[in-house]
Amino acid sequence: MKDTIILGIESSCDETSVAVVKNGREVLSNIINSQIKVHELYGGVVPEIASRMHVEAINLITKEAVQKANCTLKDIDAIAVTQGPGLVGALLVGVSYAKGLSLAIQKPLIAVNHIEGHIAGNYLTYKQLKPPFLCLIISGGHTHLVNVKTYTEFEILGKTRDDAIGEAFDKVARVVGLGYPGGPKVEKLAKEGEANIELPVTHLDNYDFSFSGIKTKVINLNHNNKYINKSNLCASFQKAVTEMLLYNVRKAVKDFKVDKICLAGGVSCNSYIRGAFDELSSKLNIKVYYPEPVFCTDNGAMIASMGYYNYINGKKADLNLNAIPNLKIGE
Repeated sequence: MKDTIILGIESSCDETSVAVVKNGREVLSNIINSQIKVHELYGGVVPEIASRMHVEAINLITKEAVQKANCTLKDIDAIAVTQGPGLVGALLVGVSYAKGLSLAIQKPLIAVNHIEGHIAGNYLTYKQLKPPFLCLIISGGHTHLVNVKTYTEFEILGKTRDDAIGEAFDKVARVVGLGYPGGPKVEKLAKEGEANIELPVTHLDNYDFSFSGIKTKVINLNHNNKYINKSNLCASFQKAVTEMLLYNVRKAVKDFKVDKICLAGGVSCNSYIRGAFDELSSKLNIKVYYPEPVFCTDNGAMIASMGYYNYINGKKADLNLNAIPNLKIGE
């Protein structure tokens, strides 16, 4: 059986990434050009700057990815690109480039949902993993609990009603003076403290999440008590939001009688959260998966992997493809 080679392009936020992946699982190359150092100066991602930097990088990154994969553009079977969700200007750079490349080399164009791409990141680490399973996507822009029925069929069980968990991490980091990006900095400071500050933990009737209450409480505590121990505050925040995640996952595992849980998205790199899910795995006798860190944050390999499953299931796009910044999973 002939191998299928997919070139994946990711430009939804502040990483320009292009990868070449074989059969949806084997990463031949995965080049990531991060803009973090630039956006650190502004305390967060500046959309106009992100778009401009994508334009400057994408052609060079594509050439590097193809070269490192030890192939040529003729060897590529299809081009997969993030259609959304994300920053509209950033998405348009990737979509426009992918359309031009598709036309130039006469290869099919595949639209990929960024959130579905995060789910597919697990396939790159766990070669034998197959649906069905539950997936918790936790990142700067998303918090979703998804029932992954097949490689291309998804049911959203719950999502955040306000802030994404990564957004909450970033805001807490900004308030306590850690800067951007917030997630890794909050995690690092939390290791120096104790989770001894009581914070509100929100549990809803369904599988939805809400992080605005705990975020506001942390902000108020920090503002009203200049002597508060910031490491303890970060440790307490991290513990509380992890408990919110665990609560909904426990409920879903019981209700759906599943034995596999996958984590995905940048926040799934957090070692405290991973440790908590390892404990859950032992208590409930279920398997917990999370991708290698490089496949948790935004990357072209996860887009190529999801693109492969769209491709073999006949999901192709045409040159009318447009970026959709608020694209929903399953659309």
